[in-house]
Amino acid sequence: MKVAVFSARAYDREFLAQANGAAASPHDLRFFEARLDRDSATLAAGYEAVCAFVNDDLDRAALERLAAGGTRLIALRSAGFNHVDLAAARELGLAVARVPAYSPDAVAEHTVALILALNRRIYKAYNRVREGNFALEGLLGFDLKGRTVGIVGVGQIGLCVARIMRGFGCAVVASDPHPVAELEEIGGRYVTLAELFATASIISLHCPLTPDTHHLINADAIAAMVPGVMLVNTSRGAVVDTRALINGLKSGKIGHLALDVYEEEGDLFFEDLSATMIQDDVFARLLTFPNVLITGHQAFFTREAMTAIAGTTIANITAFERTGAPEHPVPFG
Repeated sequence: MKVAVFSARAYDREFLAQANGAAASPHDLRFFEARLDRDSATLAAGYEAVCAFVNDDLDRAALERLAAGGTRLIALRSAGFNHVDLAAARELGLAVARVPAYSPDAVAEHTVALILALNRRIYKAYNRVREGNFALEGLLGFDLKGRTVGIVGVGQIGLCVARIMRGFGCAVVASDPHPVAELEEIGGRYVTLAELFATASIISLHCPLTPDTHHLINADAIAAMVPGVMLVNTSRGAVVDTRALINGLKSGKIGHLALDVYEEEGDLFFEDLSATMIQDDVFARLLTFPNVLITGHQAFFTREAMTAIAGTTIANITAFERTGAPEHPVPFG
């Protein structure tokens, strides 16, 4: 199949080309650095499939242009699909595929790295030592052992985080509308979201972005949390209300904040903007807080995860070419 790959960086080319080369019948991949949206969709004219990433915008207008150009498959190289208008895709007869799991350990380990770096101020200590400053003032942390960690969303990633934090000697409480027994088997406990907010000194978010979870962490939720709570989000940016986070930081209710995602990240993340002024005032405000640590949607970014993402993406395209259905279709409803 002819496949137009959008939002393609050098690492995407490397791993997709490797997976495609290992396929029994390799596909014709064309890489575009541009994000896929209603304007760039015209680049895919004549391509039977497009391969999209998390910050591509597959709204109705974009999908209509893709369908008019002959596209039949949207192959997402991500687990989430909130950036796709599924109702429009169904009406236009477009199949949508995703990568449901790649390396939950990658995201979980990055989550814990953020927790450790925030707690022990590793980022501040690193800069100090490089400047010859070995003072310890302002670097005081706390023992993780004995702390209560709250996990919102107990999928594969949430379970991995729970296992790691149990290894640190933490108590683990969790909230999920679809509980799995494995959490309790490793010593975790399911509670209501209200009880999680009231008891957890560290809260880690691992839920998908849906209408029910949009701004799940808002002003009311933050007000219900333990004073000085550490909040970590490696799920989806819009799960939290960023302005509510800023107010929580200003009041001291949030004592530590780590983000690997941001609700308006589409114009920021995966780009080198070091020579420009950041125009997003809300994001710029976040960067002024000394107890905020932000990474640019890199939690998934390990060699193992990239290999798995590329392999599943190519497998979805191959299955669609052979049978008319991808291996991992996105459910339409």
